[in-house]
Amino acid sequence: MITKLLIANRGEIACRIIRTARAMGVATVAVYSDADAKALHVRSADEAVHIGPSPAAESYLVGDKIIAAAKETGAEAVHPGYGFLSENAAFAQAVIDAGLIWVGPKPSSIEAMGLKDAAKKLMREAGVPVTPGYEGEDQSVERLSKEAEAIGYPVLIKAVAGGGGKGMRKVDAPADFAAALESCRREAKASFGNDEVLLEKWITSPRHIEVQVFGDAHGNVVHLFERDCSLQRRHQKVIEEAPAPGMDESTREAICAAAVRAAKAVDYEGAGTIEFIADASEGLRADRTFFMEMNTRLQVEHPVTEEITGVDLVEWQLRVASGEPLPLAQDELSINGHAIEARLYAEDPAKGFLPSTGRLEMFSIDDGYTRIETGVEQDDEISPFYDPMIAKLVVHGEDREAAIWRLEDCIEELLVHPVKTNAPFLLRALTSDEFESAALDTGLIARNPEWSEAVELSQAALDQAAIPFLARNAGQRGPALTGFRLNAAPQMEVAMMLGDAVAKGDASRPFDGVLQFDDGETVWVNLLGETFALAPFASRGSGAASAADGAIIAPMPGKVIAVDVADGDSVTAGQRLMVLEAMKMEHALTAPFDGTVTALEASVGGQVQVEAVLCVVEPEA
Repeated sequence: MITKLLIANRGEIACRIIRTARAMGVATVAVYSDADAKALHVRSADEAVHIGPSPAAESYLVGDKIIAAAKETGAEAVHPGYGFLSENAAFAQAVIDAGLIWVGPKPSSIEAMGLKDAAKKLMREAGVPVTPGYEGEDQSVERLSKEAEAIGYPVLIKAVAGGGGKGMRKVDAPADFAAALESCRREAKASFGNDEVLLEKWITSPRHIEVQVFGDAHGNVVHLFERDCSLQRRHQKVIEEAPAPGMDESTREAICAAAVRAAKAVDYEGAGTIEFIADASEGLRADRTFFMEMNTRLQVEHPVTEEITGVDLVEWQLRVASGEPLPLAQDELSINGHAIEARLYAEDPAKGFLPSTGRLEMFSIDDGYTRIETGVEQDDEISPFYDPMIAKLVVHGEDREAAIWRLEDCIEELLVHPVKTNAPFLLRALTSDEFESAALDTGLIARNPEWSEAVELSQAALDQAAIPFLARNAGQRGPALTGFRLNAAPQMEVAMMLGDAVAKGDASRPFDGVLQFDDGETVWVNLLGETFALAPFASRGSGAASAADGAIIAPMPGKVIAVDVADGDSVTAGQRLMVLEAMKMEHALTAPFDGTVTALEASVGGQVQVEAVLCVVEPEA
């Protein structure tokens, strides 16, 4: 059995492998780049070796450095995780040639499945159904155009060495074929160094069904049932589940048997996934489900398979790599309940899913019903150098309805700030009629752009957030005064800071049920998956409004609704000078330091433009 393992990866998958290795008594070695020097996987491993600068091309993709780290630390084996070098046959062979154990399939198996055209030919010979198409050597425009006509439009052009959605073009009509082919080849050449393509029949109502397979060195191959990964954005999976909804037993048996034949055709060892595309226009049927490709590694979505089978796939990987037979036979494996995984990304759906980076000042996920796979903790940094995944949220229920409810509950209770996440997008997808009724296909997200809209903080949420501030503010002087007033009704309106803006809530209004967390300073609110941070009034003046020389600058266009000072007034640091109203919010501008107000240009009711100088605070001599 392996006693010391180097993990040639980072982030959540490295942490996932470390967890199982530790449970098995296997020592672990992490590798890290400059950006990951303080990362969770580095802190979690028994040892860690620095392998280079932050860009992956200079660290995690340099095989020689990883092999050298293994030898330096006395590691016997290398686990590649997924991504980076996990499906690189040359790296796998280099690990073996260095006298180390490769925790993965044989390099020959990786190579056999590495090019889509060759893999499809091999699968056809093994009796695995493949999508009607063309994988020939003649790559001329004329031949490809002729084959596309024979297949019938629409057709899909795919780079033979592609992956991650790159080098793929749908073509609806013959007149568009030549331009789409040229574009596809150009992208494929830039991404993979190979501009050869294949053609496939475009499936009108496609569902992405994949089967987890596992083989050992003793000739045993089993499947661990299927997953549905149809919810995708630009060919990238977003939500995955197991088993596939709507899959009957006869179809399951046929597809899983085909997956086992596919694995045996390449003498497969270790964990792998056979991916199929299903034409679901008439439901899931074996005769309308076709081989797409094989992933010769552990998949990102492997936890849903583990949840329904009770199997630890990483443990199986380590046992098989050590020469042991598969722990279970096919008739000992069964499906229990339903599991769903959602990928929580550091990105802003409302801004075209742009990555969001920075420090996780707040990071809290309720793990009561949820398995959290993550490579970060609160106060860690989300780096711009790698995949923006923060965590995988995995739930299991006795049926699909229970699993959906548990995942919705998790997303409604998570808190992530100030890094933006796709949580509201995930929640809208999960609660949509289409998802709940399992009316799935790979175009579902593209047909629902409203899922990406920004979440606005409601007045009801502000009113609820005001409640914990009420007692805290009671008795204070100034605008935040709340509670008891002599000869007057209690003042229940509370002023709070939302960033640099003033937000007001009425603590007398009924409790609305919005999730919030009070840490004694900030009140954190989750509204439809979005996290908002509310701070005590005036604790955060507008930093953008005060220049170092004392100029008070308008941070945005707006209307002046209050001016609290006059020319010549003495002010103290943090004192409110005036208030702007913009986008239905109040923005307090404060003194940057003790001093005297001069050059006052603002007046109540006046409209100001962004970066206009409203007054100057001259510092005390």
